[in-house]
Amino acid sequence: MKQVVTLLLVLLSTILVAQTPPQHTIDVTGIGVVHIVPDHVTVSVRVENTGKEAKAVKQLNDATISEVLSFVKSMKIDDKDIQTAYISLSKNYEYNTKTYNYAANQSMKIKLRDLSQYEKLLNGLLESGVNRIEGVSFSSSEIKQLESQARKNAMLSAKMKATEYAGALDQTIGKALSISEFTQGATSPPMYKMALMMDDRASGGDTIAPGELEIRVTVNVSFALN
Repeated sequence: MKQVVTLLLVLLSTILVAQTPPQHTIDVTGIGVVHIVPDHVTVSVRVENTGKEAKAVKQLNDATISEVLSFVKSMKIDDKDIQTAYISLSKNYEYNTKTYNYAANQSMKIKLRDLSQYEKLLNGLLESGVNRIEGVSFSSSEIKQLESQARKNAMLSAKMKATEYAGALDQTIGKALSISEFTQGATSPPMYKMALMMDDRASGGDTIAPGELEIRVTVNVSFALN
């Protein structure tokens, strides 16, 4: 008997669902964009030395890195803002001389939270023995707050679009039925390579242009269409 009752309930539920009219919706995409002038810069540098003896090359590289770290810390840069990216020691064959040599590499990223100290940092790094500057990237201490504002802007954009579409049909929108988000994050000007930088003492002016960071959030929203 219980099985019969259960079967009847399932059939009744199926019939009710089939008789329920589908929800009419209007699906739109909203985009929120916020701009901010960056207040942080991360400099990626590398120390590289080559020679015939692996141990000597490694020791030379380590000594240079030690000087670089000593200088960076003298600028009161926190340890959390100094990060080793990679360390390598490779054996390479020279086809012209038919001999082997060794190359020691170590790269690091240094975050500078005061852009006015950029020239001092770059000059000090070069004087400490850094022989490759691989690039710089910009960031902001207000990223989280700006992402929140970009989300709100994106939702307002989606609501405005949906309202306009519905209004053109003499209809209105109801509550949001679903929301999905795509956050692009902060994008900055392209990384500046060493070839594009000039020593401040030679150029007599600034050597970086931070520009603006752009934070972009895209939302897909499905509204009920009344």
